[in-house]
Amino acid sequence: MASAGERGLLEMKNQTADAKLLVIGAGGIGCELLKNLVLSAFHDIEVIDLDTIDVSNLNRQFLFQKQHVGKSKAIVARESCLKFNPDAKIVAHHDTIFDKRYGKEFFKKFDLVLNALDNKAARNHVNRMCLNADVALVESGSAGYLGQVTVIKKGVTECYECQPKPTQKTYPGCTIRNTPSEPIHCIVWAKHLFNQLFGEEDPDQDVSPDTADPEAAGDAGQEALKETEASGGIMRNSTREWAKGCDWDPAKLFSKLFRDDIKYLLSMSNLWQKRRPPTPLDWNHLPDAVAGSSSTAAVDNDVIHDQIMWNIKQCAEIFSDSVNKLKLALKSKIGESQEHGYLVWDKDDEAAMDFVTAAANIRCHIFSIAQKTRFDVKSMAGHIIPAIATTNAVIAGLIVIEAMKVLNKEYSRCKTVFLNRKPNPKKRLLVPCALDKPNPKCPVCSEKHEVTVQLNCKSTTVKCLEEKILKGALTMTAPDVEIEDGKGTILISSEEGETDGNHDKFLSDFGIGHHTRLKCDDFFQDFEIIVNIIHDEDSERGVEFELYGDLAELKTKMEKRQTDGQATVSTNAAEANGSQGAGKDGESSSAAKVTNAAEREIGAGDKQARKRRAVDDAEMPVKRARVGEEEREEENEDLQLINDDDDDDDDIMIL
Repeated sequence: MASAGERGLLEMKNQTADAKLLVIGAGGIGCELLKNLVLSAFHDIEVIDLDTIDVSNLNRQFLFQKQHVGKSKAIVARESCLKFNPDAKIVAHHDTIFDKRYGKEFFKKFDLVLNALDNKAARNHVNRMCLNADVALVESGSAGYLGQVTVIKKGVTECYECQPKPTQKTYPGCTIRNTPSEPIHCIVWAKHLFNQLFGEEDPDQDVSPDTADPEAAGDAGQEALKETEASGGIMRNSTREWAKGCDWDPAKLFSKLFRDDIKYLLSMSNLWQKRRPPTPLDWNHLPDAVAGSSSTAAVDNDVIHDQIMWNIKQCAEIFSDSVNKLKLALKSKIGESQEHGYLVWDKDDEAAMDFVTAAANIRCHIFSIAQKTRFDVKSMAGHIIPAIATTNAVIAGLIVIEAMKVLNKEYSRCKTVFLNRKPNPKKRLLVPCALDKPNPKCPVCSEKHEVTVQLNCKSTTVKCLEEKILKGALTMTAPDVEIEDGKGTILISSEEGETDGNHDKFLSDFGIGHHTRLKCDDFFQDFEIIVNIIHDEDSERGVEFELYGDLAELKTKMEKRQTDGQATVSTNAAEANGSQGAGKDGESSSAAKVTNAAEREIGAGDKQARKRRAVDDAEMPVKRARVGEEEREEENEDLQLINDDDDDDDDIMIL
């Protein structure tokens, strides 16, 4: 007669053999996961991945070899896994999970979904599809030496969107365009320049000096260019139009971007009162120096190509060469009448990467900022987080462990497990935590699907609402939007071309204003949400919109802004009264300065406190109650949310 242990093993074997699994992603974690599954007696697996194999994948994605470069990750992963277990039934889809073929009914046929994704948008989408199909999901991610795994089950645990995720760091436009102080500022500027010259134009990515900068003088810049314009030089107009007019001539582009625009900035005298002013460059007289280095030599035979620091002459030569290559690529694309007549920046495109590296380093030199190698620029511009093979292997093993529990319906035993960079005080690298209950205010899995958006209805277009808010912030795929005005006015339709005429119109043109409610529906995701509009013409400069899950949160912020505004008025009035007196009034003025400084310090303290609260809120999914009393006392500085940055690395943690 079989023992209890033997019977348990037999049951587990039957469960794994009968379970139908969907694996989404066949990259770093996905390769390890697929190998684990077929070696754990799972026989019925489908895998989806849109990516193809790149040479850079071969150092950790062991299912792929050199001869597989350029082929589908999903298809090659299937072929490799069948060598481990020829009896396994593996179906590979070289496709995007956003395709409408993979809807609710597709997800319903699986017992469990296992995520090995690399970006937040895809994670949000799969989260919603699993909730709609009522299928359990094991979510995972890694970043360097850090990793985590958690289980999501409708009505039992938090969903992926129950807690806010950190957003990709952005920089003020005036800093990028006028006063860069770090290499990343110049790299962002260079990527914007690529789009202005060769990519899809975006007014928010203008690279010309920002005359609206509050620090700049109102009429600045006019004198600086008189001489240039008088001699038939470069007129100030659209960067793209001007570039077309001169056929993207590298010398003229260089002179405009790195000489005339810099002179224009220098005329904004207020900017340079407490900053080191930039130095314009002349195309015909370029220095040999490397910014931030005393060396003029940039060649080292013992250093690989991407880690050589280019001097400014080399940057100019590479800038010229890459501009010519990109110009030909753009003209070819326009001539072939492809779906869009512009280039898309890709870190793996040699000419595009050379262009950004050269342009960023030239700008670094101008502003006396340390230059970066092509290798460093690629990492920063591509938002690359190093991937560690052993981290992926550990996370993949944890996914299978949690999957076994889910298939046994043992949700009470499921954990969120964190892999740390170094052992905690209890000498543990792996820290299991209890799963949290669903957030009653979650806009996705709660009964009440509502969010509030604060924006300026007079300057926000319908296209901005669709692309940046609904598809961007709320990650809807094909939204339909109806205004709750009693008439059923359709603002946005998912049917192609039906509401294209509305794109460039402002929300206010449709009577949308304060407290307007928009009913937004995504048929594909089976997702409905009400978007409450708060009209605000006094939004912070450079912020198009702000999204709130809870109206009370917005109300608190508005009240604070009003209070701060009243305090500022009172302070200004006190300063004005103090400056009108004499004698002891001078002491009052000094006292006022001390008080104002103290107020600024308090304000800074408040700001830091708000920042800490924001970080604490963002890390809520990570800093969970430890399992067991002794684990609740543990402090772990390595547990943190890692923000995914686009989809440039396939192993990024974003839980």
